[in-house]
Amino acid sequence: MPKPFRVIDSSVRDGRQQIAFDQALIDLHKEGRVPDTVRFLRFPPTALIGRHQALSHELKLDFCKANDIGLVRRITGGGAIYLDQGQVGWELVFNRASMPLEDLGAYAKSICDAVAAGLSKTYDIDARFRPRNDIEVEGRKICGTGGFFDGDTLFYQGTVLVDMDGARMAACLNVPEAKLKKRALDNAAQRVVTLKELLGEAPPVEDVQESVLSGFRSTLGIDAQAGEITAEELARAEAIHDEEIGTDEFVYEIDRPGGGDVLTASHEGPGGGVSVYLRVEGEGGAKRIREALITGSFFITPPRVVYDLEASLRGVALGEAGAAVERVFAETDVGMLTIAPADFRQVVESALAVRADA
Repeated sequence: MPKPFRVIDSSVRDGRQQIAFDQALIDLHKEGRVPDTVRFLRFPPTALIGRHQALSHELKLDFCKANDIGLVRRITGGGAIYLDQGQVGWELVFNRASMPLEDLGAYAKSICDAVAAGLSKTYDIDARFRPRNDIEVEGRKICGTGGFFDGDTLFYQGTVLVDMDGARMAACLNVPEAKLKKRALDNAAQRVVTLKELLGEAPPVEDVQESVLSGFRSTLGIDAQAGEITAEELARAEAIHDEEIGTDEFVYEIDRPGGGDVLTASHEGPGGGVSVYLRVEGEGGAKRIREALITGSFFITPPRVVYDLEASLRGVALGEAGAAVERVFAETDVGMLTIAPADFRQVVESALAVRADA
């Protein structure tokens, strides 16, 4: 039997307002106040970083500010992206009982396969899911995705590249040279492809939205019916925006620490990376971790696991740090798309190896 889903469209709104609406939708769904939902959204020129990324490491802030590009921190993980009105965002918020699957990776594959099927049929292209969370056409990304569980509610989102200013994207994102060399690219814009490039012209937004819905209907068995954004959703989103997500404190809260006493290491895995910054105090065998910051483009659910990891490392003797990381993962039901628990232990121990014998 088809699963009923409400379809809403919040059109083009300020980036921080769109992300605040994400959180409002999740919270209200968890409370049973809104049904399973498909939402479409678009952004003015905006640079979005993942929930756990360091702002100035990912973006060229001077360029963004000089060119009126909004700075936004998402509530999902993943890497930094540039969005404008030429991209069509889509997202699903639903109870996992509506589509029971074993883990986040299985949901990513199922949802991405559905979107790829809809795009392929509508536009006669060969769009395919590329593990862990991209949709590609002939090796170039046309849609990036990501999501997480919050209790029994799954939030999963993506963006179809319809048209894009590739030069502006490359100018505002700090894409590591090593990442470009790995794919033999000159800049980040060569990694992606738009529907305009594939078709010769950009299709109407409404057609792109319908192609995504057609994939959801045929592949996921969703009964998608047009609905309305409620006054309660708007009020909750406005409150979340004003109190947290719309504030500079939220957007700037994670950045690379400075100072000579910071130990750092990074690990890049398939589809995502993690970096750790540690401050150490004490002498000799009494050395301990004073502060820990973990950043990266990884997807992890629940998101609070990262903060639990940081807290678990504070005050820990250097030789016990790896075990502390393992305990957090052993005690928590964690879902990840791009890296594994062992990667977190490895990067912490790599950072400490620089100072352990000093």
